[in-house]
Amino acid sequence: MSSDPVIELSGVSRHYEGARAALDGVTLRVREGESVALLGPSGSGKSTLLNLVAGLDRPSTGTVTVAGVRVDRLTESGSARYRRATIGMVFQFFNLLDDLTVADNVVLAGELAGVPRAEARRRATELLESLGIDRHARAHPGRLSGGERQRVAVARALMNNPALLLADEPTGALDSASGEDVKELFRELHQDGQTILLVTHDLTLAEDCATRTVRMRDGRIESDSADSSTSSDSANSSAEAAA
Repeated sequence: MSSDPVIELSGVSRHYEGARAALDGVTLRVREGESVALLGPSGSGKSTLLNLVAGLDRPSTGTVTVAGVRVDRLTESGSARYRRATIGMVFQFFNLLDDLTVADNVVLAGELAGVPRAEARRRATELLESLGIDRHARAHPGRLSGGERQRVAVARALMNNPALLLADEPTGALDSASGEDVKELFRELHQDGQTILLVTHDLTLAEDCATRTVRMRDGRIESDSADSSTSSDSANSSAEAAA
């Protein structure tokens, strides 16, 4: 795992008119290969943070850098190019196009990024096979189970080899069996080295799929398991030195 940050937020706040700060001075670094879960109640700021990283919103103050790109400085068209080239996004309700086949949903993500159609089809075939849903390539999403549709959404998100995978409540619309299927998929993606930032209310999803948990409340980071790990390591080192 590289020590270089894929995500770096520095002093980030987001204010909306007539409301308290959705984010209040957040600083966060996520290294390459980490799988980080953002936890917290509704209104804690975790979805706002995800939107800032995705370039769907801009901070009122502070800087947002992802894979070397100053996301907070991008124009609207620059943000769209950034999302196509740098990140993959997985949503709670899949956001698949029901009038396209499974394969075409995945291919479209490549074509929008300028990938030649033949290359996009080859890549889509590989992804669908690796995710165990190649048998559904010619089906339409509405004929698939929730877990299968989420696998299609992940394939689409991975189409352009993103530096970062963002997931917003990826099991929130699934039954327990499909949810377990998607949890296993995210574990496998992390084991393969994919950097993941995951927003969830589901503590078991965070425990199963993330190597680090960041808890948020009232727009601030309340706790970060990376800090706890560092403190624990320091304490252990001090104890060993004393011994």
